[in-house]
Amino acid sequence: MALAVAPPDRSYEGPGAIAAQPEDVSVVAEAEPASPQPAADAEPEEVDVSRDVRVPSYRAPREDDDRAGSVVERRDLDERLVQSAPEALRYEPGVYIQQTAHGQASPFVRGLTGQQTVMFFDGVRLNNSTFRQGPNQYFFTVDSRTIDTIEVVRGAASTRYGSDALGGALLTTPRDPTLREDGARTVAHGKALLHTGTADGSYGGRGEVDLGFAGKVGVLAGVGYRDVGQLRSGGPVIAPGTGEPQRVPPLFEADGKTQRGTGFRELTGDARVVYEPREGHRVTVGYYDYRQFDAPRTDKCPPPTAPQDECLRYDEQFRTLVYGAYAASKGPAAAEQVRVTLSYQRQHEDRVFDRGTPSVTTLFGRDDVDTLGTGLKVRTKTFDPTPWLRAWGDYGADGYVDWISSDASIRFDDTMVSSAESRGQYIDGSQYATTGVFAEGHVEFFDAIRVRTGGRLGLAHATSPGDEASETAAVDQTWTSAVGMAGVSLDPVPWLTFSFNTDQGFRAPNLDDLTSRQQTGPGFQFENADLDPERALTVEGGLGVDFRIVQLEGWVYRTRIRDLIGRVEVDVLDCPEQTPQCGASQTRFQLDNFEGDALLWGAEGALRLNLPYGIWGRSSVSFARGDRPNPFAAGNDSEPERLPISRVPPLNGTAELGWRSRLGVYAAGGVRWARLQDRLAPQDVADVRIPIGGTPGYTVFDLRAGYRYDPHVLFAAVLENLGDTPWRAHGSSVNGPGRSVRLEAQFGF
Repeated sequence: MALAVAPPDRSYEGPGAIAAQPEDVSVVAEAEPASPQPAADAEPEEVDVSRDVRVPSYRAPREDDDRAGSVVERRDLDERLVQSAPEALRYEPGVYIQQTAHGQASPFVRGLTGQQTVMFFDGVRLNNSTFRQGPNQYFFTVDSRTIDTIEVVRGAASTRYGSDALGGALLTTPRDPTLREDGARTVAHGKALLHTGTADGSYGGRGEVDLGFAGKVGVLAGVGYRDVGQLRSGGPVIAPGTGEPQRVPPLFEADGKTQRGTGFRELTGDARVVYEPREGHRVTVGYYDYRQFDAPRTDKCPPPTAPQDECLRYDEQFRTLVYGAYAASKGPAAAEQVRVTLSYQRQHEDRVFDRGTPSVTTLFGRDDVDTLGTGLKVRTKTFDPTPWLRAWGDYGADGYVDWISSDASIRFDDTMVSSAESRGQYIDGSQYATTGVFAEGHVEFFDAIRVRTGGRLGLAHATSPGDEASETAAVDQTWTSAVGMAGVSLDPVPWLTFSFNTDQGFRAPNLDDLTSRQQTGPGFQFENADLDPERALTVEGGLGVDFRIVQLEGWVYRTRIRDLIGRVEVDVLDCPEQTPQCGASQTRFQLDNFEGDALLWGAEGALRLNLPYGIWGRSSVSFARGDRPNPFAAGNDSEPERLPISRVPPLNGTAELGWRSRLGVYAAGGVRWARLQDRLAPQDVADVRIPIGGTPGYTVFDLRAGYRYDPHVLFAAVLENLGDTPWRAHGSSVNGPGRSVRLEAQFGF
């Protein structure tokens, strides 16, 4: 079916919205071809035809087009052959991907990551109370094969998304089953996928079924497997401070390019059922399971000054999500669109630390986090009291509760006798709850001026019994928050938009801050049970140009963070006997609130071209700079008053130029680059993952090509790092892939 479509309105397009055409969209149906067609690069006024029909646009719908952000679509993931959810964000402005290991990656959004960036999957919050300070691996546990789109919201956004949204939000929408097709009463499709890569010797595949019944019930289910070997890079990077190759980490095999401690295996499974009993009502039940096995932490396998057979390995990194959602549209004026979710998640980690020769001990750790959550999102009717004025509102509530199970033990390998430690990485029996209510109002004048404002009231509560043997303090604290947002957008002409926004972020200390003891890149980290919440304020201004063939946007921003939680090096903390990893660390840190304000500021830009004959182009550039108070500067003239914020990415950018044929053939070239990052925080200098003098810049070129015949066939190939360039993303433990090939074939019916 080909459609002629008028521009869509700005109605709610977030997760769970009922698929329907806005009132001001006119649809003209034409004859449906009898057979499937090769994928076409549709002109702006046309619709890309595959199995489903969507409102066309240069960009996928976003929850708020007047905020800084971007969307990655399913077609991008297929053609780039991304290996993980974080890698899917490589080409997005304001996002930089750090990799602690080949099986672990963490997106930095405007210089912040981990517990300071919030993640959602189909409206369900993924962040829990054990997310670490700095990079973590948890977005890697979202299976990229299940994703339809990923929206990146840049800048503090706690009004809508709650705690942790200091740097921004990552909103993942999963693929839906096909309910109806060509008027047929029953729909049945199957797909088999095979992929391989030469950089890491990986191979794997996925099988899935897609069923629809009577236009009311749809089922999409699949299983996948991947086996990943050691990653071959372009070689060691050159440390700017010495001019010599950086030796560790990682350690290399004899060829000088293959990196030790980089393989892993993963198994995935998912099932999604959608039921539409009648128009405007949808029930969704989803099950998503990710299981990663035998994933070494590269900078600890082995550590730089340790025996060659020492290794910290994640034997099991699992995440299970089960949830149900009910969405309704065309309701009463005060609740025209409603979505309610109820979810259960389990995050499971099983670690093994083989201390190597001559030690005769092995350390074991297990952590489980069970989370029960619920959420409510409501949108009012759009009120049009006059031809030049319309208004609507959003409001809702959410709540999540974590239960922690954590233990650790030490095994004496000569006798194979094990002894339980008094505590694990966290304190067994700890609990954490976070909840809040929010409301937003939107007013539009003359289709040219849009004003929005809103607020959230939130509460977080942490309890932990403590542990006397390891001198870990008990915790029983409650924090409340009130945050707000405001913004205005102006369209002086239809193709030009100016936007100005201010939004607050809030993050209460979580159980990782308050109770955890763990080995980090800079050293061993101790907890602090007396931390205060972090509070952020982002002010941003943006310019958008939207012609038929050109889209351009640019943003500048400034984020102020009060009571930023960070690592402070300490010499007074002795290592308790119950914490054996501490004694092996040359540097020890404790978390603390920095007095005064930390500042992050920067700029981002993006360009999209949609040229005739299927030619397209995209580019992005991102700059961020941050500093925070120096706690040791008072009364010490030799200390600077302010220090850089840890691991802020360097100036970086991307560019792509491609072509898509109406016959289904496509080809594209891409470049990813970054400048030297030598503005290092003290913990960065102590971090062996960062070369002496900083992380050197790089330029990496890629080529990709393929053929798509929807919905039956996809052949895709990516030639990565044409120049075999040694490169590393700032703060990573592994170097990026060297010259290599990725291949994928999909067959369906």
